[in-house]
Amino acid sequence: MTQSPAVRTTGRSGPVRIGERAARTLVTELARMNDPKAALLVGASPESAVLAAAIEALLPGDQLTVVPAEASDATALREHVTAQGRWVADRVRVVDSLPEAEAAAVVIAGEAFTGTAEETRSAIDGLAKHLTDGAVLSVATPATPGRTTGAAAELARQDALYGVGADLVVRNVPPVRVYRLRFTTAAPAAADRLAPAYRPSSVPLVRGMHIDSNGVAAAGITLGLAALARVARPSSKLWLLPALAAGPVAAFFRDPERDVPEDPNAVVASADGKVLSVQRLYDERFGDAEWLRVAVFLSVLDVHVNRSPVAGKVVDYFVADGGFVNAMKPDAEHNVAAYTVLDTSHGTVVVAQRTGLIARRIVQRAPIGALLAKGERFGLIRFGSRTDVYLPADAAEPLVGPGDKVVGGSTVIARWR
Repeated sequence: MTQSPAVRTTGRSGPVRIGERAARTLVTELARMNDPKAALLVGASPESAVLAAAIEALLPGDQLTVVPAEASDATALREHVTAQGRWVADRVRVVDSLPEAEAAAVVIAGEAFTGTAEETRSAIDGLAKHLTDGAVLSVATPATPGRTTGAAAELARQDALYGVGADLVVRNVPPVRVYRLRFTTAAPAAADRLAPAYRPSSVPLVRGMHIDSNGVAAAGITLGLAALARVARPSSKLWLLPALAAGPVAAFFRDPERDVPEDPNAVVASADGKVLSVQRLYDERFGDAEWLRVAVFLSVLDVHVNRSPVAGKVVDYFVADGGFVNAMKPDAEHNVAAYTVLDTSHGTVVVAQRTGLIARRIVQRAPIGALLAKGERFGLIRFGSRTDVYLPADAAEPLVGPGDKVVGGSTVIARWR
């Protein structure tokens, strides 16, 4: 079986191995959709980790169409699917070529793109024809350091235009970057039916506890400093200072799993910490209506991963310049802050990530156009800081007050009326 050149994903360098972690990242959009849906996997073989991940993500009402990879045989692929049992065989259909496949809510390229920019553009155009309105195309390419050319350059360009999420999967040989592209508009209400997306940026330690990739990098730097100090001054014990600091630094970036309330009218805390204030106010940057704002202070001991308080679509993101005063003080109102604006079924919701006296770095990972499930991770703030949630005042009723402790993604801070 020979694929059409329009959907060729590999170049002269040959296919790139997609391991289990990268495969799980590729099928993220399929796994998080709770409604029955049609999915399309292009470029699969019986031993494909992407095929295994896609099958694992299927729900009872789902249908998955699979197009074999260039080097694979449709008959062998059908036999593999049949061998998985009746439940899988009833939901997975193998076709001989892409033109036989119908449009789908999720299209996944099962092989990494390694060709030229022109080949990659042609492949994306061929796959995009099989996307329904608001659907997502998930593709991967090797994450090569240095100058970006060929497939990597073209996918970076596509991401700038149509990207709704990208993840670097370091724990793959070679490392790959996974892009999720949406070429047509998705309705904000679609986020109500999503589960939080899988994020490979968090490294699992034990069941229920992860460390964000920022923490892994920070701990690596401190251990590197310890090694340098040990070499430079072998008779000194100074190397112990950065060595012992590696653990606490990594712990600051801990990223625990959270049970998100299923109540559709619940608004959850965007961060761990203590409620500083609950007030009604006006902010002309977000419109003329009155807002209900819940401000939460995060100490250096709190979890600093931020989560979406509601399900919605990211429609704007901007950073306001300012100072770096203590986040507990009133003047923190004018600190540097990043604002993520969400369009939701209940109106506009805004999450402000504010810096503090120590916090100087805000990480936001949800591009404009992305759909966020309630409780989904979308960024973090390094060290002490403050996170504010703005809700339409006439549509939400607060359930917390100043001094209350809240847990990001779990504590209900307000309810939609």
